[in-house]
Amino acid sequence: MSEPIIQIRDLHKYFGDIQAVKRVDLDISQGEVVVIVGPSGSGKSTVLRCINHLEVPTRGSIFIDGVHLEDKKTDINKVRAEVGMVFQQFNLFPHLTALENVTIAQRLVRRRDKAEADAIAMAQLTRVGIPEKADAYPRQLSGGQQQRVAIARSLAMRPKIMLFDEPTSALDPEMIKEVLDVMLDLAKDGMTMVVVTHEMGFARAAGDRMVFMDEGEVVEIATPEDLYSNPQSDRTKLFLSKILSH
Repeated sequence: MSEPIIQIRDLHKYFGDIQAVKRVDLDISQGEVVVIVGPSGSGKSTVLRCINHLEVPTRGSIFIDGVHLEDKKTDINKVRAEVGMVFQQFNLFPHLTALENVTIAQRLVRRRDKAEADAIAMAQLTRVGIPEKADAYPRQLSGGQQQRVAIARSLAMRPKIMLFDEPTSALDPEMIKEVLDVMLDLAKDGMTMVVVTHEMGFARAAGDRMVFMDEGEVVEIATPEDLYSNPQSDRTKLFLSKILSH
């Protein structure tokens, strides 16, 4: 076994007096899809943001591909270039076309010339199923299409890891499937993914492991099959009974 591509050790995060994350330990292997579930306010998104150093841990260590994020000598921007992140909100530049939204970080961060950046952008827009929208502006796209542009933008950087923070929660129900289908294809292609979501069907279809969090703590880690059919904790059972009854 090679060492995990993501290692989280004794992660704690406070916001003022509120402890959002407590004692989280988690290893994620290359090519693994880990789905984090739990009630609102359970610390799921905070863990994800700590992995990308959008939040700085109060205590604990995170290693990405062997690089210690809390080490003063670590170039966080260099690490971030290897970690794509897709948010609830699409965060597209409204004055740029879909193609330009997918090329801008390639040009600025990866220093690719226009021809190379455009070719990679078109390949990724094709991968997410909307090559015909290359010249459209965000206002001309549906929510699902905008989120797929956001995914293409992250993929164009050729990241080692993709983080998804409730990527379908801002979408209308009929648009959710088109985004989840893209994510399923990524999982099948072997992309390392950490996904915070309420989409339990996706967790079952794509997840190698599920992490159930409550009140800032990891309560249980299991395969989707084991978590659904044989949850060990009463807190997990209660959560699943509410979620799966909908």
